[in-house]
Amino acid sequence: MVSGDDVSVTGAEKRGGVSTSWKSLDEALAAVSGGLIQRGGALTASPSEEVRRRIREFKRMDAVRGPGLEREEMEEWRRAEMQADEAGREATLAELFAASRKNGTNGAKRPKGFAPWRPQAKTVVIIRQVKEVLTEYRTELPLTARQIFYRLVGAYGYPKDERAYERLTNILVRARRARIIPFDSIRDDGASVIEPLHFDSVEDFYRHVRELGEDFERNKLANQKLDVRIYCEAAGMMPQISRVSRPYSVPVYSCSGFDSLTAKYDLVKDIAAASTYHGRRTVVLHLGDYDPSGENIFDVIAEDVHAFLQSIIPHKDPRDVALFRRVALTPELIREHNLPESPAKPSDSRSKQWGARQTCQLEALPPDVLADLLDGEIRGYLDTAILEADRVAEIPDRRTIARELPAPERAS
Repeated sequence: MVSGDDVSVTGAEKRGGVSTSWKSLDEALAAVSGGLIQRGGALTASPSEEVRRRIREFKRMDAVRGPGLEREEMEEWRRAEMQADEAGREATLAELFAASRKNGTNGAKRPKGFAPWRPQAKTVVIIRQVKEVLTEYRTELPLTARQIFYRLVGAYGYPKDERAYERLTNILVRARRARIIPFDSIRDDGASVIEPLHFDSVEDFYRHVRELGEDFERNKLANQKLDVRIYCEAAGMMPQISRVSRPYSVPVYSCSGFDSLTAKYDLVKDIAAASTYHGRRTVVLHLGDYDPSGENIFDVIAEDVHAFLQSIIPHKDPRDVALFRRVALTPELIREHNLPESPAKPSDSRSKQWGARQTCQLEALPPDVLADLLDGEIRGYLDTAILEADRVAEIPDRRTIARELPAPERAS
């Protein structure tokens, strides 16, 4: 056993002549290596450079490890020390360090389900910053990975390139699998679902209806002179956008695939019905990236819908039937909030017409700023007196519904 000021095992429990309780990582290294390693480097032999590298990584991880990990790691070292003989000490150390860097994966296989993870020191720092971002924007959760990325770039100097973004997305996946970050704090684009509304029993149906009655809300657009709808380029942002628009009964659509003819014609039919049967104009608010594709898709949709409407409602100017308004992202917002920009992608065929202008992604705009901007935009189109009257009327409406519904069955 090593002697000296750096490693002290006085008073520690002995098992097989070896200390099983250490005060620091240095003591653990000295105990396991039989004196081969201690603060300052090797004593009697020269471990391989790979072992040296892993030792340095392990020490850095020790400085930032989360609560509760130290005892587990020390126990792992103790078991390895008891099993290793003097001749195989260096090989055992190398194996231990290699295992500690696998971070809970089975070799090169991708983790499945909930997966334990011991992130490296630099990764632990990034995770802490991500948690700070999620706390700062807790009222806008869930955030997309791209929104988190831009918050890290702006607030912490995280590298702004696609390689760094890909690294972050991998970290976010591992952190959620390891239960370090809640799944419901981050939103991916997800899958589209067509789900039937069926019930387990008659009482289950009445329970559902009673809950609807308790939460009854009037359609705030029914008495307005127009319809409003939002199209968002990033599908992952839909939940946070809906949180802003729902109090006004304004629906949110993803327009990531909205350049399809079917989607555009569905919009045309809705707009035509609102105008013909209810005399209401439709306002389409668009949220998308400031780049050649984002701008072009929005313009093409507006032109195509107006062309359809000119044939369906020939006696009206299509612009009086449907107004297309780009809310974000705009050059003014980019300058006002000093958002990070980048050149247009050469691979985009529309970049030639874009010229020397820079591009910026919608998710670079802070979530709270976007929420305030959108809320103000919606309110600007609505009659606030009618809006407040509908909200006041919801209270007696709920009481009326409750009286009309059958009472829940009491458990016998």
